This record gives sequence, C-alpha cells and structure tokens, in this order.
Amino acid sequence: MGLSDFRFKFPKQNQDDPAAQQQQTPVRRQSLEIRSHHAPSTTRGSLPSGVATPSGFASRKPRHTFKSYRLKGEYQQPWVDDKRLKRTKINNYIVYGFIVAGLAVCGYLGYDGANAAKTGDYCLIMDDNFDTIDSANWQHEVQTGGFGTGSFDWTTTDRANSFTDGEGLHIVPTLTTETTGISEEQLLNGYTLNLTRSGDGDGTCTSDDWTQCSVRSNETTGIIIPPVRSARLSTKGKKFIKYGRVEVVAKMPRGDWLWPAIWMMPEESKYGEWPASGEIDIAELRGNDWKYPLGRDAVSSALHWGPISRLDAYWQTYGIKFIRRTDFSKGFHTFGLEWSEDYLFTYLDSRLKQVFYMGFGKDTTMWQRGRFEGQTANSTVLENPWAQTGNTNTPFDENFYLILNVAVGAQNGWFYDGKFEKPWVDKGPTAARDFYKAKDQWLPSWGEGNNRGMTVKNVKMWREGKC
Repeated sequence: MGLSDFRFKFPKQNQDDPAAQQQQTPVRRQSLEIRSHHAPSTTRGSLPSGVATPSGFASRKPRHTFKSYRLKGEYQQPWVDDKRLKRTKINNYIVYGFIVAGLAVCGYLGYDGANAAKTGDYCLIMDDNFDTIDSANWQHEVQTGGFGTGSFDWTTTDRANSFTDGEGLHIVPTLTTETTGISEEQLLNGYTLNLTRSGDGDGTCTSDDWTQCSVRSNETTGIIIPPVRSARLSTKGKKFIKYGRVEVVAKMPRGDWLWPAIWMMPEESKYGEWPASGEIDIAELRGNDWKYPLGRDAVSSALHWGPISRLDAYWQTYGIKFIRRTDFSKGFHTFGLEWSEDYLFTYLDSRLKQVFYMGFGKDTTMWQRGRFEGQTANSTVLENPWAQTGNTNTPFDENFYLILNVAVGAQNGWFYDGKFEKPWVDKGPTAARDFYKAKDQWLPSWGEGNNRGMTVKNVKMWREGKC
C-alpha cells in the first residue's frame, strides 16, 4: 500500500489550507503520543507531517477523574463499644506485661551473673610453662592400685611416661611390656611387682597402703601386673589454694579407654575419707572418638561430696560441655576453675563459657542439699561430718591441691558396661586381664607418639586475696 493510498483512507480535507494543516497535525501527534507514550517523532512510528489526521481523534472523550467513596460525616464504629474486644485488649495487656516481666527477669539474671563473675583480688602463686618438671611445684604419685577407680595403669616416675619438651609437659601411657623388662608371660602369671624394689622402678611408692605398692600376677585368679604404665603429677604439699582460680592450658589424648583428668583433692582429709572431705573435678574426658557418647568431644566437671562413698552426691553437682566439628585432642584449650566462699564454677577457654556452676546457699548447707539426714550405714544413722564448721560450703572450705594424670580404663562406671565394645566388665574378677587381651582392638586407636598422651602447655594458680 502506497502513501497515497493511505491518505485516501481519511476524510478529504482542504489541501490548500495551511491553517487547517497546522491545526490538524498537532492533534495527530498528540494522539500518537498518547498511544505510544513517547515523544513525537518523524521517524519510525509516526506519519509525515503532511498527512492529515482523522477528526475522530480530536473528539476523544476525556478520562474520568478519581472519585473517592470515603464516607463523609459521622459513621458507626461498633467495635469500639464491643465488650468482647475490650476483653481481648485486656488479654493483650496481660501478655505484654508478662513479656516485660520476662525481659526484666532476664536482665536481672544477666546482671547477677556478670556481677558474680567479676574478678576480685587474686595472688598468683604458680605460673609453670614446663621448661622442666619443677620439683618446687610437682611431685609424682607412684602406685599400682588404680587410686580407688580400678584403673589398669601403674603410675611411674619413668621419663617414658612424663617428660617435657618445647610443647610443655607430656603425660603418656605406654604398654608395660614395651617399657620394662617384664614379658607378657610374666605379666599374666608368676611375677611379683614391688615398687619399693629398685628393679621395678625408682624404689618409691607414695601410698601409705602397702597393697597399692605391690602385686603378683596369677593365671588362676586372673590377677595380672598392670598392663599399662602412665604418670600422675600433683602439687600436694607444694602449691594449694583455699578459694582462688586455676587455669590449665592442655591438649587431650586420643585413644579408646584413656581417661585424662585435671582435678583437685584436699590437702588434709579433715572431714573424713573420700568423699567426705570433697573432690573438685575441673576437667575429665574420655579418649574415645565421637561414636562413643561423651567421648573426646565432651568435657565434664563435678564436685564429689557425701558422708560415705555410697552417698557420693556428685550427680547433683555435675556439668558437661561439648565442642563442635572437632575434639579436644586436636588443639589446646584452657580448662579453668574459679572458687570462692559463695560460689564455684568451671569454664572452657573463657570465664563466660561455663561448664558447671554452683552457688553455695546462704541458708542451705551441703548436708541439707544432699538430703543425708536419716541415712544409715551398717544399721547406724549417719552423723553430719560438716556440722561443726557452720559453713554452707563445707567440705569445700579447706585447702585443695592440683592433680594432672592420664588413667587407662576404670572399674567405677566411668566407661559403660556392655556397650561400645568395652572389653571388660567393671565388677568382673578378671577385668584387667580382659582389657589387656583385647589390646589388638583398642591399641590401634591410640594416637602415635605424644598424641596418645595429655600435653600441658601452662598451669596457673591464684590464691584469693592480695599477695
């Protein structure tokens, strides 16, 4: 279709009237602008200026203006006078009130906790980086009897089991047959180990109980020489505190049935035999991997206390903390204790990351907390061993010293019977032998070299009060 054909489609106009052309052309352009939403153009999308515009475009009806339907004047608001809605408003106020009260309680608890965590005056009494095992700070505890837990290790002064290097102090368990002249045959039968005999060590035993210093293997009874040797170091008689702080920077061992511990015992058993005089466990772990519940990705803290061992109330004063995507054998961590007359707590890496916290009540004694009143032993009603002090934190009101050790196995429930391929039964008469005979099962899980032991980089101990 040509331009001339296009022009004949419109009503005929006076071609010779310039005024008419000038009047019509803007109308055409205006209509095109409205339709295309673009500025007028003589190029693509518009007609040449000489082309006439149909008159129908000029008579286009104007758009309707916006008309509001908002009510004018007064109108009814029935919800204002609805009693049901008033009740809803009251309920909302109650909810808001509880929210405000909850926030206030949270704020108070946060303030109270922060106030309790304030650092008071402390006197640094030990800061050991373990350039050597300093005899002014540490002594070795040498025994064969498992220290009341039934562990299978024999603690020594041997440098194979405790030594220092550039990393710090290493406490490393070793097989008895690998680090002594005792053969496997002797380990199982017919050999007498006597710690006071120089051929079996350095001739010392630190226990007052001679049964903890000697053992004879017997194939018939199932008693064997302790199959593993390890080390246990303490500050007993050298460094101790009654209230203060302790921080130990350490990396834990890797291996099934290893039991590393950082803990404290009383300098004197003033209130009686364990646990009457108390025990403070700063950090205890298991060397088993993540497949074992509470393995080496978990650290626990506890207080042991009670008039007799059967009534040890540690389950009331116990805490656990996990770390994610790693475990305590893969790096160093700070295991800490803060202890005062009013409270005691343990922490991991920071005082704000508490593992366990206990406040000593102003009106509730440990005897009352443990509900020991009326308990009996051998048909005799137990007496309160802490009554004479008048303190609510007894027995945790005496001097305690620090212990570092790596035990192997136990017969006190620390490792669960009948689960996770545990090769012995706690109450079994041949527990140590059963453990040793399963060494092909557990020994490969032990880390190589020092990784099977606990490495301690630094120990600090502060006593409460000014120096």
